[in-house]
Amino acid sequence: MIKLFRSKIYLALTLLVLVLLIGVLGYRFLSGYTWVDAFYMTIITVTTVGFSEVRPLDVSSKLFTVLLIISSVFIFAFAISVITEYILSKNTLQLLKNKKVKNTIDSLTNHVIICGFGRNGNQAAEKLQAYKKPFVVIEKDKEVILKYENDVLFVEGDANEDEVLIQAGIKRAQFLITAMPEDADNLFVVLSAKQLNKKLFVISRASQITSQKKLMLAGADKVIMPDKIGGDHMASLVVMPNLITFMDKLSTEGEDTTNLEEVAVESFTAKINSSSLRDLDLRRKTGCTIIGYVEPDGNYIINPEADLQLHPKGKVIVLGRPEQIKKLNEMFKI
Repeated sequence: MIKLFRSKIYLALTLLVLVLLIGVLGYRFLSGYTWVDAFYMTIITVTTVGFSEVRPLDVSSKLFTVLLIISSVFIFAFAISVITEYILSKNTLQLLKNKKVKNTIDSLTNHVIICGFGRNGNQAAEKLQAYKKPFVVIEKDKEVILKYENDVLFVEGDANEDEVLIQAGIKRAQFLITAMPEDADNLFVVLSAKQLNKKLFVISRASQITSQKKLMLAGADKVIMPDKIGGDHMASLVVMPNLITFMDKLSTEGEDTTNLEEVAVESFTAKINSSSLRDLDLRRKTGCTIIGYVEPDGNYIINPEADLQLHPKGKVIVLGRPEQIKKLNEMFKI
């Protein structure tokens, strides 16, 4: 629809230029005016301002002026209507788009809220998209929103304001990632978010080591320091490059593929009768290998034995190639 309006605008502009050109050429060669006088006569004629002509017109010039006035009135009316229709339609489409985004956000539950769409927020969004985890981004930079609004659900505003967090569905959300550049802003967001939803799992970015403890006291469940992680990662590539490169490949092979999966025990026990890892027999069925088990109390067991007993609230960490992980997800409808 927008393209149609733009084509009409180009047509209207072309007609306006054409009528001006015809008017200048007509007065120049038909009435013998100079170029400046011809341009002046054309402007006062098409705009119907009522100024007197440069000199009295002969019959042919008068007839030409009548035709120029009639044609310019219709063309100007057409141009004004097209431009007005385009502006009104653009505003209407934007309103409809904003309403659609609001309805989509209102329908989300157990989603993720990302505060700030800078470098870290953008990376978090890409990862969530790869795992098809629904999320909403709070961002106050209008240019950033316009750039990514076709791919990301945005709430425009300051994440420090409770009303903006509520618009993003903070009371129905499961996770919150605050990735703003200033630690003080992240601290305020953590405080506000925990007041609005005490069950919310909050992950905060921090730039300074001194801010880490403050964010934890404010209610952040995890605090990530990107600069520290980046430095450690680069140093590790020096001392054990092959191991680190291999570990990097474990998380993702491509945009929509993964080598690791976290699966709740209920996903297995609902489909098969199993009480231990041996009973699951995932290696034979899917090719995936269980490399870890998370007990209901949060305790992690690395490389668990096959006879380990499964608990309803536990989780298993499986390793496999992308096609093996896909087979696992399809078999157990994960």
